[in-house]
Amino acid sequence: MTPVAKVLEQDGALVGELPQLSKDQLRALFRHMLRIRCMDDRMLKLQRAGRIGFVGTATGLEAAIIGSAFALEERDWLWSGLREGGAALMRGLPLREYLAQMYCNSNDTAKGRQMCNHFQHKGSRYPSWSSVIGTQIPHGVGAALAAKQRGLDEVHAIYFGDGATSSNGFHSGLNFAGVWKAPCVFVCIDNGWAISVCSREQTAAASYADKAVAYGLPGVDVDGNDALACYRETRKAIERARAGGGPTLVVLKSYRMMGHSSSDDPTKYRDADEVAQWAARDPLERLERYLVANKVLTAKDRARITDELYEEIDREIHTQEAAAPMALKTLVEDVYADVPRHLRVQYNKFVAVAERLGHAQKGDGAFPL
Repeated sequence: MTPVAKVLEQDGALVGELPQLSKDQLRALFRHMLRIRCMDDRMLKLQRAGRIGFVGTATGLEAAIIGSAFALEERDWLWSGLREGGAALMRGLPLREYLAQMYCNSNDTAKGRQMCNHFQHKGSRYPSWSSVIGTQIPHGVGAALAAKQRGLDEVHAIYFGDGATSSNGFHSGLNFAGVWKAPCVFVCIDNGWAISVCSREQTAAASYADKAVAYGLPGVDVDGNDALACYRETRKAIERARAGGGPTLVVLKSYRMMGHSSSDDPTKYRDADEVAQWAARDPLERLERYLVANKVLTAKDRARITDELYEEIDREIHTQEAAAPMALKTLVEDVYADVPRHLRVQYNKFVAVAERLGHAQKGDGAFPL
């Protein structure tokens, strides 16, 4: 079993080699992590109020997601699973597009063709992702190989959860990447549970990082609640890939504090004591203690930043709540230059039904933020 890389203890004490980050970068790292916590709070309340349909929260995973993605350069790509929306925001996905996609309204750049929480953003090199487990892995490897063949100086970070290590995409993706020395980094966020299957029941291996050996890759286990360790180890893997050394499997051991999604009740399959133990390892508190002790933040900064983030989020929520629904004509757009007759017939029949029976209506009243 590989040793677990760590920079900070839970009390904020320094126990490992610090990565080279300025005070401004450290403050930005903390702010992006805190945004995830604020977004989760708002999105889950919206879903429970029936204003949006689905949320996959990332509370507890802030260090793993933001710490690792913070290591990417602007020219690099991030292939996402369910919970990396906060990294997309950090890398340039506008908040308005994030929230429009949650509402699937007329501002949604995906035109309502993806369910909520399925983001994409060309400008920050964040491809649309699929709920099918592991499919982004071979896709990301193929894109990394194409970049290598074209002589592009970019690295592709491919994110997935512990459950995806049981998928065909994981095994074929790592095998191809190892053979081709594709410039990619595999980021496995081991959050403890693949829906209701715990990590212990996913594999008999002592560590998920040990799986890299079979494909000729280095693997590293990282304390996924230590943002600085996540950054440091992912940065090393990125630099290795960019230099032509091939891929690395980086495993970030963390814990999903809430359900697999807003449709899930985790109390049905996991023990409250386990959740409490991980709550005591909060990644935000760990980084905050270090930053306050080293005068990068003050003890009052977290509350101030939280207020600023909520103000920004709430303002955009009200804007997207008021936006018009997606136009029906988008159902037949973007496939053909000219809509063919069979789709025109189907569309006209659909419109006739909508006119006779009425359009679907959202609930009354604005969400009380």
